[in-house]
Amino acid sequence: MKFIKSVIQEMHDVTWPNAHQLRKDASSVIGLSVFFVAFFALVDWLVQLFLALFQ
Repeated sequence: MKFIKSVIQEMHDVTWPNAHQLRKDASSVIGLSVFFVAFFALVDWLVQLFLALFQ
C-alpha cells in the first residue's frame, strides 16, 4: 500500500506540460522524424546508385 500512496503522491507532484509545450514538442518530434526519413532515403538511394555503377 505504501508503494501505491507514493505513486499517487508523485503523480500530484509532477509538472505536466501545457498545450503550447505539447505542440512544440510534438512538432519537434515530427520534424526530426521527417528529416531522418529523408536523410536515410537519400543515403539508401546513393548507396544503391553506387552499387549499380560497379556491377
